[in-house]
Amino acid sequence: MADESGELILVGRIARVHGLRGAVVIAPETDFLEERFAPGAELLWKKGGKTGATLDTLRVESARVYKGRPIVGFEGIDTIEAAERLGRIELWIRAADRAALPDGEFYHDALIGCRVETTDGREVGTVSRVEGPRGMSLLVVKGEGAREVLVPLAEAICPVIDPAARRIVINPPDGLLELNEQVARKDALR
Repeated sequence: MADESGELILVGRIARVHGLRGAVVIAPETDFLEERFAPGAELLWKKGGKTGATLDTLRVESARVYKGRPIVGFEGIDTIEAAERLGRIELWIRAADRAALPDGEFYHDALIGCRVETTDGREVGTVSRVEGPRGMSLLVVKGEGAREVLVPLAEAICPVIDPAARRIVINPPDGLLELNEQVARKDALR
């Protein structure tokens, strides 16, 4: 059993069994497939449901990536029946176990909840989620009402990203914010 203290980060979900020797296909929730699912890596899963759940550990024995999805074999899970007993569990790591990122790169969860404003001080909203893979990510910023603004997570557009201060300053190209508003209006008219 793993220690239950510390913040957990979702890195994937078991999607289905693969083959007859207990391997499973993972629906990833991370940009770091090779690191998270490398042989020897330990992943946590919640045993016993949502209430009163305890954490247990699965150790990766083998892994390969096929079409963007890891196919993973876990130690002690070597039959199709054993893999099926895992079901469609969620796989987690401790936030403290993540490697430090280079300057200018951020884990998505560190950006969620950050206040977004323009370089001239205009409030845009709050980051509700980050979509897309590394290098092509979009900040989904919840503005007034149900309006969502999509902002490319690029250095030229986001010159100030300060997760510690819960603040992101954007320098949107002409028309970016208005484009999002036009799309929202068209959707509302349908």
